[in-house]
Amino acid sequence: MKKQVFSVCGMCSARCPIRVEVTDGRITWIEGNPYAAGIEGSICARGSAGLVHVYDFERPQGPMVRVGERGSGEWKRVSWDEALNYIANRLSEIIGKYGPKSVALLDRGGGLFGEMQRVFIKAIGSPNYFNHDDLCRKDADLAFQSLIGIQRNQISYDFANARHIVSFGRAFFDAVVVKEANNVLKALEKGAKLTYFDPRVNVTATKATRYLRIRPGTDYAVVLALIHQILKEDLYDRDFVNKYMLGITDLEEFIKPYTPKWAEAESGVPEYQIIKLARELSEAKPRVIIYPYWFGARYTDSFYYARAVWILNFLLGNLEQKGGLILAKSPKEVGAQPLKSLLDPIPAPQDKRIEAELGKGFLYDGAGHILHLYKAIKTEEPYPIKALFVYRYDPFAGMPLEDIKEITRKLELLVHIPVDYGTTSWFADVILPESTYLERDDIIGLQRGAKPAFILRRKAIDPVYDTKPRWWIFTQLCKKLGLEKYVPYESIEDIWNYQLEGTGIKIEDFEAKGFVSLCKEQVLYSRDQLKFKTPSGKIEIVSSKMQEREVPIFYPYKTPEKPKVEEGEFRLIFGRAAMHTHVRTQNNPLLNEIKPENELWINDEVAERLGIKNGDWVEVSSGDYTGKIKAKVTPFIHPEAVFMVRGYQNDIPWLSRVYGKGLNEGRLLKGAFDKFALGSHTGVLFENFVKVKKA
Repeated sequence: MKKQVFSVCGMCSARCPIRVEVTDGRITWIEGNPYAAGIEGSICARGSAGLVHVYDFERPQGPMVRVGERGSGEWKRVSWDEALNYIANRLSEIIGKYGPKSVALLDRGGGLFGEMQRVFIKAIGSPNYFNHDDLCRKDADLAFQSLIGIQRNQISYDFANARHIVSFGRAFFDAVVVKEANNVLKALEKGAKLTYFDPRVNVTATKATRYLRIRPGTDYAVVLALIHQILKEDLYDRDFVNKYMLGITDLEEFIKPYTPKWAEAESGVPEYQIIKLARELSEAKPRVIIYPYWFGARYTDSFYYARAVWILNFLLGNLEQKGGLILAKSPKEVGAQPLKSLLDPIPAPQDKRIEAELGKGFLYDGAGHILHLYKAIKTEEPYPIKALFVYRYDPFAGMPLEDIKEITRKLELLVHIPVDYGTTSWFADVILPESTYLERDDIIGLQRGAKPAFILRRKAIDPVYDTKPRWWIFTQLCKKLGLEKYVPYESIEDIWNYQLEGTGIKIEDFEAKGFVSLCKEQVLYSRDQLKFKTPSGKIEIVSSKMQEREVPIFYPYKTPEKPKVEEGEFRLIFGRAAMHTHVRTQNNPLLNEIKPENELWINDEVAERLGIKNGDWVEVSSGDYTGKIKAKVTPFIHPEAVFMVRGYQNDIPWLSRVYGKGLNEGRLLKGAFDKFALGSHTGVLFENFVKVKKA
């Protein structure tokens, strides 16, 4: 018997719509949803490998409770009832002693289906919900909020119709998001330009119409110089700026020293290329997109870099324009009713979240600051955090061992809710395995954009192992703690029906395409309709939010520290390869065959001076940690940097296919989790130097 199911991929955070074929109860085919614009049947390598992931015997197969020391690998397989009772008893003791604020929940990011885990943490009365964005996109989010009052996920990018796309290290064809990559390719096919800045030549650089090698840590300098030139030559959209932007005079005064000639000395990007790019962007405006980092937790000045990128976009008048940045529309804005929130019936916690207790001088939002969470666990200031739930995320995979040990020493309960084993599982007290995205139903999600839609993830098959869906796990945890009134659901259908109340949409409406569009055509506002969610209703370069939080509006550029390359010291940078998702997929049977280990990219001239040849084993050290990895000697990387693909958890025995292979970049980040970016208090993961020598 054959059937098809429309669902949503879960092999990375892009959550692409998919179509799944099932034959006699077994998944036989996965492809992109043919009805989804920009997807049109496409799928990436990771999405295809979801098929074998379901049947992989090296993923968790049932609940487990630790019986040995943390990190010993000694576990007992238990029933779901035993595991949930154990957690409920321990949690009740901790809350009774320290209060509900001593419990925190950390996830990879709420996304389309993120309310369910937040229901749990809010129901127990804790304010301490966090996601991983401090170590990802938080700089770009907070910068966007400081300027127009909304988060970055409330805009989309009309790549397909852009005339010029500029990216500083956002590798469209290395960290593949299918719709995004497809639309960038469509733009290039129609004659658009792609200017790409990166210290390393990756796949995206080879597809660009112009690649410019940049000294690591100097992105901010180049963006400042572009703003300088656009203001100097009057290349901006004067009508849009005069109508909607506040603080241009202050910006003009700040930007005076940051000329293209100055930026060349800082970054290595030629002055004439910066001037040429500024003029080209002006010619293509408003159909231009200057893309900030996605993974933006790189440098101390990354928040101010992100602000400068958004300001550069707005100077070119590309907001709510074809080929530019498009404001996401709410259901009500397109004449539809929103989903009912599962969070609304639950009272707000009485306590303040950790960073809200710490005074001013930095920005924060509803997703919390993970670095403050780690610091609070270690120091017990401003109050103790004694229980930590980690869902759909493996934070310890990218962290030095000493940080892991210091954090776990202070925790009385660590619960990991993963789909795959990882470092966090290895150090947890309890593992509650979640079903894969192909084996579980999720709550209904809102897909934002100029044409918003409700989208549904439906299971294709029943779970292969003794795993459970997210909604069931968090509902049962609440019920074990006596919080039934906040989760009056017995089935996922109960949740769906609650969410859809008043919308006029039924579950059956999702069967045809897997999603329900809330309007027939994209909605774009005219220039006269624009209004921003700031106190002034305009784009605030001099941000009232920053002033309220006592965060400096402008940050003078500072030359980044140079590593002692002649002594074998380098700035460590890392990133993605198209077939892997951060730390999650290296043990996947198919994807591991494609790329079973990572390598250390090192500049060929520098390598020759150090006596390192291509394929040699090298030792890489930082602080008290040293690891070995094969060298990839190449002219296509800046001499001050070494690079590796991230995520090789080579020290976790559960992951047999990747165990002992490659090198984990996180183990080399000594001190990184005690550093805070200026203005945003996000991570600065590219501010670490390593020593490299032939093994």
